[in-house]
Amino acid sequence: MASNQKKHLSPLQENLHEIIFEADTPSGKLFDIILLIAILGSVLAVMLESVEGINGIHANLFWWLEFAFTIFFTAEYFLRIYSVLSPKKYIFSFFGIIDLLSILPFFLSFFLAGTQYLIVIRSLRLLRVFRIFKLVSFVSGGFEIMKALRASRAKIFVFLSFILIMVVIMGSVIYLIEAGPDSGFTSIPRSIYWAIVTLTTVGYGDIAPQTPLGQFIAALIMILGYSVIAVPTGIVSAEMVNPKTKNQKPLSLNTQACKNCSQEGHDDDAVYCKFCGESIH
Repeated sequence: MASNQKKHLSPLQENLHEIIFEADTPSGKLFDIILLIAILGSVLAVMLESVEGINGIHANLFWWLEFAFTIFFTAEYFLRIYSVLSPKKYIFSFFGIIDLLSILPFFLSFFLAGTQYLIVIRSLRLLRVFRIFKLVSFVSGGFEIMKALRASRAKIFVFLSFILIMVVIMGSVIYLIEAGPDSGFTSIPRSIYWAIVTLTTVGYGDIAPQTPLGQFIAALIMILGYSVIAVPTGIVSAEMVNPKTKNQKPLSLNTQACKNCSQEGHDDDAVYCKFCGESIH
């Protein structure tokens, strides 16, 4: 008969979970600070390695530094898996995937030259700094922007759809006007590329209309380009001052992580995880 006994972490796993996943204790905060320093050091080493003059002198040093950093992050990754009730949920979580991607480039570099530079993915792990130091102003500000973006996503989608239709039409029109072997407008997709570059006011200058009518249409697209910035900015700004958006429940800064699903953001007085129901005490 299968056992219905609930799975529990051992004392060692409990201690490791508290240190590795949480930042409310001195040991947990110290671990995360060391982790952040290692991430910054690793990303800096990769950046310096890409400088030919520096790499030519210190190539061996950079290799050993990256080897040491990768061993550290690999050990940390497997300790995280070991210290949770449901390793699968951690592995496929956002930070679980980022943690894995941060160690793979070094091993891939043995088979594919140059992939070690993908180690800069580790910089995404610096997102943990917001929870470690509880930077309320940064977290609250980011939460306000995320609320406004979620509330305005339908309007932004409609606006982007309109922009997409407009660049297709403008690209097709300019192709009909400017098409020629030496004009640069050799196809409708290339003309659409020109319309996007012009509408966004980037203006690479690799393609330019030569006829008066084509230049007139280009001028119209450039003027319309200002709305590309103004309209979505106005949509999001309006949602940020919308009372319904502002009154939503603020983001929790509690760093206690669930032992089962590894989710954070629980209330300070929470007894059970609000995501999976597991006890968090």
